[in-house]
Amino acid sequence: MNRRERLIARARQGYRLAFGSDGPEPRRFFAAPGRVNLIGEHVDYNDGIVLPCAIDRDTIVAIGPGDEGQLAIEAVAIDMGSARTRFSLDEPIVKGASNWANLVRGVAHFMLKRGHKVRSSRLSIAGDVPIGAGLSSSASFGVGIALALAQFSRIPLSAETLALIAQEAENEFLGTNCGIMDQMACAASTKGAALLLDCRSYQHMPIPVAKELELIIVDSGIRRELVASAFNERRAECEQAARHYRVKALRDLTPEALQAGRDGLAPQLFARARHVVCEIARVEPTAVALVHGDAAALAKEMRASHVSLRDDYEVTVPEIDRLVDTIGAALGRGDQAHGGVRMTGAGFGGCVVCVVRKSAVRRVVDAVEQQYNPDAETPASAGIYAMAGGAREVTPQ
Repeated sequence: MNRRERLIARARQGYRLAFGSDGPEPRRFFAAPGRVNLIGEHVDYNDGIVLPCAIDRDTIVAIGPGDEGQLAIEAVAIDMGSARTRFSLDEPIVKGASNWANLVRGVAHFMLKRGHKVRSSRLSIAGDVPIGAGLSSSASFGVGIALALAQFSRIPLSAETLALIAQEAENEFLGTNCGIMDQMACAASTKGAALLLDCRSYQHMPIPVAKELELIIVDSGIRRELVASAFNERRAECEQAARHYRVKALRDLTPEALQAGRDGLAPQLFARARHVVCEIARVEPTAVALVHGDAAALAKEMRASHVSLRDDYEVTVPEIDRLVDTIGAALGRGDQAHGGVRMTGAGFGGCVVCVVRKSAVRRVVDAVEQQYNPDAETPASAGIYAMAGGAREVTPQ
């Protein structure tokens, strides 16, 4: 039994325990992956260009019919102590006390708001996307719920619409003003490729990754705290900077215009804007490096990204900086570098991402285990991940 089959079995067992082993079985199963962002951090809500990829960790949603004669959604979250939520579909859907339940409620709300007829359903949810690690467990959860409800209700929705519904649910029902990147990566990625995404137009295309490269995600073990409030604060700062430059979003600034118009802008806001403008410029050369397997170019762009996130955007923490420096030193610098490393996700903890030559995987693992962990209060762990496809049905045949 492989990893996904075990998740499906957990979701099936959770469904039976929650809704009665002598009742109807779940009819269908759906999987939505987590994601890691390779470059283009904190630019999606500035209408920028990003380069994430889906990873081979999933949220599994088992779904079956609800109680006869009742128009309602009932869900159980296996990984949340089998917590349950239930709400009516013919009454206004309001927020509750728990975030996972609010994502279910938010997805149903925005489907109904679009005029879709959502079928009364029971859901059981299980997953192995780490929570609080910066790998988009919430986006995976939201997209998985959206796909399951849409397919079970026979509502044909594109990957873009599923992503938008999940994003709206997170914005309005969780209060996190995230952009569209996470949800699009979970919904629209292609196996073995990164996703080049324009967050303004939603245009996207797969970027095939050279076979000699390996994706490594190092979980720092540091769980993020107060990240939602800091995230919303950074977004507000970017909007303030955009108003200063009289542009719709910071995506519309060139590096030259950024410098030319900085008079009267507070230094902190200029630093935030500089990160966004320069980070967007790093996306294209990183995509080219991925296609050609150019490890030295990856090292250059990913290092510049991390330094900018540390100094201009101020979303790293000392432990993450030390982890990135330790791995970077092991991979080497300049033309002889074996790959790149940087923080990924919203920041303030979570994971770092490495894209390295296959021959350099041992360098990363040894650097984490032998150089970083002996002095770290929280041990880090390195894992090799595959670039996965987007959300889809996985009902066993």
